[in-house]
This record gives sequence, C-alpha cells and structure tokens, in this order.
Amino acid sequence: MSVKHPVVAITGSSGAGTSSVTRTFQEIFRREGINAAVVEGDAFHRYDRDEMKAAMAEAEQNRNVRFSHFGEEANLLKELETLFREYGETGVGTVRRYLHDEAEAKPYGQPPGTFTPWEELAPGSDLLFYEGLHGAAVTSTVDVARYTDLLVGVVPIINLEWIQKVIRDKTERGYSSEAVIDTILRRMPDYVTYICPQFSRTYVNFQRVPTVDTSNPFIARTIPTADESFVVIRFADPKVIDFPYLLSMLHDSFMSRSNCIVVPGGKMELAMQLIFTPLILRLMDKRPKRSY
Repeated sequence: MSVKHPVVAITGSSGAGTSSVTRTFQEIFRREGINAAVVEGDAFHRYDRDEMKAAMAEAEQNRNVRFSHFGEEANLLKELETLFREYGETGVGTVRRYLHDEAEAKPYGQPPGTFTPWEELAPGSDLLFYEGLHGAAVTSTVDVARYTDLLVGVVPIINLEWIQKVIRDKTERGYSSEAVIDTILRRMPDYVTYICPQFSRTYVNFQRVPTVDTSNPFIARTIPTADESFVVIRFADPKVIDFPYLLSMLHDSFMSRSNCIVVPGGKMELAMQLIFTPLILRLMDKRPKRSY
C-alpha cells in the first residue's frame, strides 16, 4: 500500500459488470481532476488470442480440462504484482495493452487479439486504476492484494453472471450456447480457486441480485434490468461508512446487516458515486503536496 502513489483495483470475473463500475470511477476522476493511469487486466494474460487457442488445444490433449483465463498458469500474476508494488513505490511501472478488436488494433498496426509492446507508464499520474480478473489475487507465489489501497469486488449472483456472459458472448462474439456453457464449465475450478477468494479481501463488494426468475440462466433471452434488481453492498470496515447519509440519499434502500446496505438496482451508479467519491478524495488528501 502507498500513500504517495495509491493503487485502486476493481476485480470481478468475465461478464460480472466491472466495466460499468469502471465508467463510474472515470466520471469521478474527470469531475475531480484526477489523473489516473488506467490498466486493463487483459494485458496480463499470458497468451494472445491465437496462443491461447493453441494452449487450450494442448491442455485438452493432456487432459487438463480446467485450463482457463481464470487460472494462474494462463496469467502473468507475478508481473501484475510487480506493477502494483513498483507503482506504489515510484509512481511508474511496466504495462502493455491487449487489443480486443479492429478499432483498438488499427492505431497500432497490429491484428486484434494481440498485445502491444511493454512500456513504462508516463510519470506524474495521481493513482493507478486497475480493472480485471485478479486485482486481489493471492497464490502460493504472489500476493497482488497486499499492494492495493482500495479493492472493489463486482459479484453478481452466479445465475445473473452466467446470463450476462451467455448473452454477451452469443450476441457480441458470435459463440454458440454450447460453446459458452463449455467455457463456464471449464472455468469453474479456477473460479472457485482464484476468483471467489478475492471477494473476501475487498474493501467493498457490489452484488446485483435480480428480482425476476433466473432459475435456468442458459435459456434466458434478456438480462434482468437494473430496475428488476437490488444491489447488496458489503463493507469490510463499516465503522467509517456514514450509513444514515447513504440511506437518506438512496430512496428505498435499507440495511440488511450491520455492514451491508441494499439499494434498488437503478440507484447502483448513484450509490457508487456517493461511496467512492469520498474514498478517492481521502486517498488524494493523504498524498504529499507537490512543491512548485
């Protein structure tokens, strides 16, 4: 952890909704004039798209049925830990980008599904902002979580997470239902081993819970809307949270436990703004003032 160079990490599995949380943080950074160095977790996958296909084929030949992007062997967790540690110490670190599609790849003159070369972050940023799978990862060899200053988990209940993934992968990526289900099943051991434990290390978790029937997520044709959901927000340290203020600002919200507040799904973004703005400003206030 670092007072001078804070690290903020949003962690959640594929299809969990971390991108929505990222947009909220970006709005806070813009409004408060904070220069954030943004890092995507996909940049720390070990393999590019073609290499991953080859690695998966090899794993299947070796009867390794659990090889996935969730696991340690498919990711550069040591490099991610090093980035967080070095940024906290110096305000810089080594990063790259994963180019998801043609639009992202065109400026680099590379095909989609590849990585840009490793390069140093530009100095002078106010904080590091990470969004990806392993922001709170801890294994026998690495401890990414220890170098963060604010950890946020995004964890829809599992059926909703599956619905979001199935519909996204079918509509945006052209996968068949069978292919998506196969991916979910293959990832499950690593989900239990590497993803779930992270949410016990986070400072705050956002868990969206639908109020409609999601009993069979694999036949759902639509994703439950925000208005068809509640969001359970859990704090690791509730003593520093002004719950009466949140309850007054978030109409129809209520406390379910001493460290949990439940808000209507449509107010999730407002809740994030109310919760994260003071937390980010607190990190900024702790930083040494620059001398000019």
